[in-house]
Amino acid sequence: MALSADAFVAQPSLSLRAASVPSVTGRLPRAWNAKVAGLKMAASTEEKQDGGIGWDSHKAVDRVPDSLCLDGTANTEMRAKFEKMCREAQDHICKSVEQCDGQGKFKEDAWTRENGGGGISRVLSGGKIWEKAGCNLSVVYGTMPVEALQAANDRLKYSKTDRAAGYQPGDKVPFFACGLSSVMHPRNPHCPTMHFNYRYFETDGGVWWFGGGTDITPAYLDEKDMKHFHGTYKEICDKHDSEFYPKFKKWADDYFTIKHRGETRGLGGIFFDDLNDRDPDTIFEFSKECAMNVPKAYLPIIEAHKDDDFTQEQKEWQLMRRGRYVEFNLVYDRGTIFGLKTGGRIESILMSLPETARWEYNMIPKPGSKEAEIMDCFQTPRDWV
Repeated sequence: MALSADAFVAQPSLSLRAASVPSVTGRLPRAWNAKVAGLKMAASTEEKQDGGIGWDSHKAVDRVPDSLCLDGTANTEMRAKFEKMCREAQDHICKSVEQCDGQGKFKEDAWTRENGGGGISRVLSGGKIWEKAGCNLSVVYGTMPVEALQAANDRLKYSKTDRAAGYQPGDKVPFFACGLSSVMHPRNPHCPTMHFNYRYFETDGGVWWFGGGTDITPAYLDEKDMKHFHGTYKEICDKHDSEFYPKFKKWADDYFTIKHRGETRGLGGIFFDDLNDRDPDTIFEFSKECAMNVPKAYLPIIEAHKDDDFTQEQKEWQLMRRGRYVEFNLVYDRGTIFGLKTGGRIESILMSLPETARWEYNMIPKPGSKEAEIMDCFQTPRDWV
């Protein structure tokens, strides 16, 4: 996605088509463009020599292989099983969203890498309901510094998984990752943005874990919607472990905090990572049920509000909240940071960003307003079910 100028500054015009504004890159001096290209080429070469992947290591294909997993690698059965689940969930969710939108269709890009892996990106733009919606599947084989694994251990307060077990400082850790991620940005300010990600990781050091979650980001509060969304995932969690929902709901509230703003990105959901405290097939079934129930949790909310009237001021507030969404994703989101540090496909990594957003200097909602009502929820997370 090429971010246009109006994605970074407040605009009096609320055009929904970012492509109508010249891109920032397009206005860079020619010497800058040449320098950036040289830096990317150098970085790509270093990454491919170091870890087998780089910014330009993916190759577009017309047809994706039946499996992007390499045969003969560790725990191939779970790798292939998780990839198959992700493909099925991607088909199910994209079809459900297209049916709900009634106009937009997902455009698919597929790619592979010489050393194994690849992905399928699907993006809907210009829809009747969704301005932009993306759903990406990826399978990655690569290496990362052991320090990158150790950095994840701040989450040991939630999990006892030591990702760096068996490695020494300075080591490069071969890893496998498979995941399905999605972000959907509706046009109507009364329809919330939704994000999910479900993933499976392994390292050659013998450590494996599952991670994921689904969360919701409304611009305006509707408690009935929040009870439905959170209730859907509480029901799934309770079916597998009564401790899951309170633990994963708290984890989502903590994880999706924009620290420099002192507020959450949205109104949460569930989030978990480093989950390997039981049989992997059991955790797989939990991940599968969470992913396949995204339409059940999200689309009834969209159906309830897709035709709601809204004002110019409400649209501007939605774009302000999208700005917060961008801040979180570019500064804190571990998936984004992981993709950038491991030479991922940049269009897929930045798929999560909206086409339009807004930043207004020192914007403070009026006391007693609907904007102030939901801001209080962002600053003080609450229980919904």
